[in-house]
Amino acid sequence: MENSDAMSERGSLSAKDLKRFKKLLEEHRAAILAKARKTMEEESNFDTDDLPDEIDQASSEYAQSMAFRLLDREKLLLMKIEKAIQRIDDGSFGLCERCEEPISVKRLEARPVTTLCIRCKEEQEKKEKSYG
Repeated sequence: MENSDAMSERGSLSAKDLKRFKKLLEEHRAAILAKARKTMEEESNFDTDDLPDEIDQASSEYAQSMAFRLLDREKLLLMKIEKAIQRIDDGSFGLCERCEEPISVKRLEARPVTTLCIRCKEEQEKKEKSYG
């Protein structure tokens, strides 16, 4: 009998685990979209004529630029979330895209959008450090 909180003998996640990860990813996606909508509403109401001097205007423009930069980062995360949900749907979630070995449940809980097992991720980081 398969333990619902662990990987089965064949290395794939249980249906219960997949459902839990999908719900977690969907909730994270909804939170990002809600935050992005709020930011866009707040920043679209920005009017430079309401600011008394150039310093206030520059400060507000900087804050607006930072908000949009953060939205770009959120957009990248949103794409990773969408891909993770797609991997759940197609049955490849929880498998390393490089070595095709199962990714540990603990790693998936820490970073559900991951596509690499810890060993392959560490190898990738070592290569990046050697190039950087």
